[in-house]
Amino acid sequence: MEFTEVEIVLYGAEQLCPSCVNLPSSKETFEWLDAAITRKFPEQPFKMTYVDILLPPEEDPEKYHFAKRVIEEDMFYPVVVIKEKVVGEGNPRLKTIFSELEKYGYKAI
Repeated sequence: MEFTEVEIVLYGAEQLCPSCVNLPSSKETFEWLDAAITRKFPEQPFKMTYVDILLPPEEDPEKYHFAKRVIEEDMFYPVVVIKEKVVGEGNPRLKTIFSELEKYGYKAI
């Protein structure tokens, strides 16, 4: 299988989601996820992007509209997206994210 570098987008906010009390913040989840993926798939590049759902990037319509959707649909954030597929909401599971990355040729070491 050929390897495809993917972008992992984490949509979140400074304020914790009302249903996510006692969970790490979106920024903490972003840092934890980045470190966990780097450990699991060393020397296999990927791009991690953080999007603040309250201040989404207007210059990127896809991310802008998805950030608005997170708010409108009351999704549990942080929301983790890989190639337009939601792979985690609220408290993302590493197993789910890892298996999605493996579909793009990432190999666990």
